Amino acid sequence: MSVSIHATEKALYKVFSNDFAFSIPAYQRPYAWTKEQASDLLTDLLSFLGDGSEAIADANPYFLGSIVLIKSEDASKADVVDGQQRLTTLTILLAVLRSLSSEKSASKITKYIYQEGDEFEGTSDCYRLKLRERDEEFFRDYVQCENGLDKLLKLDTFQLSDSQKNIKANASYFLDQLGKLSEQQRSRFSHYLMTCCFLVVVSTPDLDSAYRIFSILNARGLDLTLSDFLKSEVIGKIDQSQQDKYTRIWETEEEDLGRDKFQELFAHIRMIDRKAKPRKTALKEFSEDILPEIEPQKFIDEILKPYSDALEIINTANYQSYKDAEKINSLFKWLNQIDNFDWVPPAILYFSKNRQTPSNLKQFFTDLERLASGLLILRADINDRIGRYAKVLDAIEKDADLYALDSPLQLTPQETNRIIKTLDGDVYLIKRIRQYVLLRLDSALSEGEASYDYSVITVEHVLPQNPSVGSKWLHWFPNDEERLQYVHRIGNLTLLSRNKNAEAQNYDFDKKKEKYFVSKKGISPFVLTTQVLQQSEWTPAVIEQRQKDCLESLRKIWRL
Repeated sequence: MSVSIHATEKALYKVFSNDFAFSIPAYQRPYAWTKEQASDLLTDLLSFLGDGSEAIADANPYFLGSIVLIKSEDASKADVVDGQQRLTTLTILLAVLRSLSSEKSASKITKYIYQEGDEFEGTSDCYRLKLRERDEEFFRDYVQCENGLDKLLKLDTFQLSDSQKNIKANASYFLDQLGKLSEQQRSRFSHYLMTCCFLVVVSTPDLDSAYRIFSILNARGLDLTLSDFLKSEVIGKIDQSQQDKYTRIWETEEEDLGRDKFQELFAHIRMIDRKAKPRKTALKEFSEDILPEIEPQKFIDEILKPYSDALEIINTANYQSYKDAEKINSLFKWLNQIDNFDWVPPAILYFSKNRQTPSNLKQFFTDLERLASGLLILRADINDRIGRYAKVLDAIEKDADLYALDSPLQLTPQETNRIIKTLDGDVYLIKRIRQYVLLRLDSALSEGEASYDYSVITVEHVLPQNPSVGSKWLHWFPNDEERLQYVHRIGNLTLLSRNKNAEAQNYDFDKKKEKYFVSKKGISPFVLTTQVLQQSEWTPAVIEQRQKDCLESLRKIWRL
């Protein structure tokens, strides 16, 4: 049986139109974009729009990717198989623009959020996007309805689900950022958003074919063709007598690094060259700004090959040298556990320039891991990270003193103080840093001898979050408010190499040590957990001393 599949590039004013009534099926995950993704989107849009010196029609168009729908040809109802995050975020963005606009402009934006019924056309009132059932009413009342954002910002976050927290956070971020623009700038931005930003809308009438399309787009998306395009462009400009030689070099590097990492390499090369977030498509930046500045053979010999070799060694932590190799590889392993890869371009550049000088590598990567860890702990957003690493790249290229107090590689006194304050607070509640910090601490306490090759590692409380009535915990911590001051801090946290039974978390201390913190072999693989096992009681004084000791160890690790 043949299946009709349509793929059409559409400007957003055609996407948010009567042609589509988007619905998020129940099987989809909740809305998950955080402020970081929202920031990426808005920053890119404003960057592509430019400073207002050119007409909207002449501005760089912005491609938002593709969405996959289950939709029949003769109906507007469209189940979203892929694209929920973008459609939801764009609707939040439209609602924010509406709230910041004059009454006349707001009515123009409303039609992209809400379809007013027309009895002559046989259409009924409906919102352009309907979320999953759990969030549908919330999204309608606090985002899609006029004046809903005012109510949204007043909500207590504690009462919201994770998806609703993300909706509120992203709306607040957009309001803050767009509120800094003049009314004229926002009007220009709205015009650009709806007319110059495009989605490829892929629709098919049945679920099976929709998922096949979704899988193909995610496994072999447009970004994965970049190296293929550049290979053709670069090698095509080399003298024919040398083309076979350089084709072999290119393909060998791709094979050694692996296709996915090889694709990532070009993003790192772009960052090293441009030292800023993209303002054009990757293809345009390479074709118009990067490749014309260097001969094709030199691009392969002096950039592609050494950078690819550097990335492979950094990724695999497989540096070999007559000295310091173990320490350098250890630093590579820690860097690879950071939850972003913005540190990679300066790592590649410095390694390529200093590969034969292990003492230089040891000093640089000690401080790069310190900076990357510091930015991780401070939850620096992507713009702050890219700006900081761009300065590090510039300093490396200029052979500046990277270890001077004012070097961008070094943490400032203000950053150091904020890091210490964060580490001395409720670390458990900061999900993205807690495991990294505790593993880094555990490694230092074991003097670098611990191995962390476990399929599951969990961060656990010693003092439970919710002690059982009548337990010894409530004897040691009778005051709820006092207990909350301790429960999520490093001094009360430890590591396990497996998931544990949730019921066992509330055991009294002696039983918990026996049943919960001891492995099948009877010995904990973590120093932090061994420390707990050595204690006979777990009182406020014990946690306070452990907190002090752990914080002092972390200060030594990162020279805080």
